[in-house]
Amino acid sequence: MTAFQLMTHYANDYFDLDADRANQTPTKWSGGSRVLPGGELPVKVALIAALVLAAIGCAVSALLVAKTDARIAAILASILVLAWGYSAPPLRLCARGLGELDTAVVVTVLVPWLGFVLQAPDYAGASVLGCAIVPLALLQFAMLIAIEFPDAAGDEATGKRTLVVRLGAPRAAQLYAAVVVLAYVWLPLAWTLGLPARVAVAAALPAPIAAWRVARIGRDSSDRSAHERMTFFAVFLLVATSLCELIATRTYR
Repeated sequence: MTAFQLMTHYANDYFDLDADRANQTPTKWSGGSRVLPGGELPVKVALIAALVLAAIGCAVSALLVAKTDARIAAILASILVLAWGYSAPPLRLCARGLGELDTAVVVTVLVPWLGFVLQAPDYAGASVLGCAIVPLALLQFAMLIAIEFPDAAGDEATGKRTLVVRLGAPRAAQLYAAVVVLAYVWLPLAWTLGLPARVAVAAALPAPIAAWRVARIGRDSSDRSAHERMTFFAVFLLVATSLCELIATRTYR
């Protein structure tokens, strides 16, 4: 997973180079690493690194599949195809308004599902896992929307049609708010469906920060000076909610 994750970042820097060069408002969380636009390394270095990491990921995946079964192969193959296809042609999902969904599926659905299948081959507890990953998938989706606001002008200029470019900033801000609200509204329902109460309560702890971000997203998305804060807290909500769930799960008996 680490190899495939790094592969995605290097590939994204390589295939998004035109958009990153056109981006005049990058943040620490958006706009690429800025290494290639700044000329700090030859462009081909990113592609070579991505291909090497893909090969490493595939090699380790083959070893893992040899010790398990075809179900693991299907999950790993899906992760590889969707991760590479996020920014690389011919799929280039990030430019089609599908990159947000693609990322949510890979990072917050397929990766935890892989870990679950490896450790619980009889699928006992699958419904609990499903309940736990729904808010994380929603927050991952929302995070991608948030980090696209600072990149929107450069993306549009180079034909990269993200959801923010397609919807426009006001409607994209509304979508962000709706998805974040849904992530935390889901938790009481998840509890009725079998998610342990301790996990549901822990996952809800970042909700006050989420409410603050929902209230501010309309203004912050159009305010260049607020983009650093907006993108940071979009990432923070996903990471904090994930950690809260993890800690609660580890202590649950």
